[in-house]
Amino acid sequence: MPTDVKDDAADRLSGLDALELSPARERDLGRRLWRATWPKLLAVGIVIAAWQLVVLSEWKPEYVLPGPATVFGDLATLVTTGDFWEGVRLTMLRAVTGFALAVLIGTVVGAAVSRFAPLRAAIGSLITGLQTMPSIMWFPLAILLFQISESAIMFVVVIGAAPSVANGLISGIDYVPRTWLRVGQVLGMTGFARYRHLILPASLPSFISGLKQGWAFSWRSLMAGELLVIVPGALSVGVRMQQARDLSESSLVISFIIVVLVIGILIDMLFNAADNALRKRWGLTGT
Repeated sequence: MPTDVKDDAADRLSGLDALELSPARERDLGRRLWRATWPKLLAVGIVIAAWQLVVLSEWKPEYVLPGPATVFGDLATLVTTGDFWEGVRLTMLRAVTGFALAVLIGTVVGAAVSRFAPLRAAIGSLITGLQTMPSIMWFPLAILLFQISESAIMFVVVIGAAPSVANGLISGIDYVPRTWLRVGQVLGMTGFARYRHLILPASLPSFISGLKQGWAFSWRSLMAGELLVIVPGALSVGVRMQQARDLSESSLVISFIIVVLVIGILIDMLFNAADNALRKRWGLTGT
């Protein structure tokens, strides 16, 4: 058989194989998505069922603790308004800005502390102490320093998240194998190149964990800040939740709690995706 005929036959067979494998791959993808989704759906169903049972028990009047149907109905109406999305935009802008500043400051501080032993001896424990400090304790000082302003909120968000980022980087650098450092020295890595090509990549798993924890602290600090420091004209998610509480609209209060929870879960999924991608790159996940 001529070579070109053989190649044509092989191409047709490979095309048929692809057609046969495509539905199988789609089914496999569907199964993986279902395996990842059904536990979350089950958890949501359990929470809603327990919530409904508490409402049916009449533990509290329905105007104080409304049922899921009422809350989700109000939430569906809420998300169709432009004011709601403007509030979400403002809150997320604050969150991203504050977290970015915290990452920058925490990375610089963490790298400096891990590099210089006297600096670690001086402020290493202080960083951990700041990390454990409740963020709400900083708001009186923030208001004294910056008055009722965006800067007061940013101050608390940054100081709440930066220590976690710094500790994550410090821990990651501490656990870089000494053998790797000696190999890097043999290869001529010194100074910034040593950090850029060896130490920082090796510390990424712990650093990502620090980023994830830092985001959690910054998000909690931001929500507390929006409830305590109400900047005139800035109708964020926290401010709208406070307004709903002042008007005794418990259904809207719970709706905003659900919104904050959903945003937190979505951001956590992004961090988990980054962590899984890193673990896959390092060969730490199964097939």
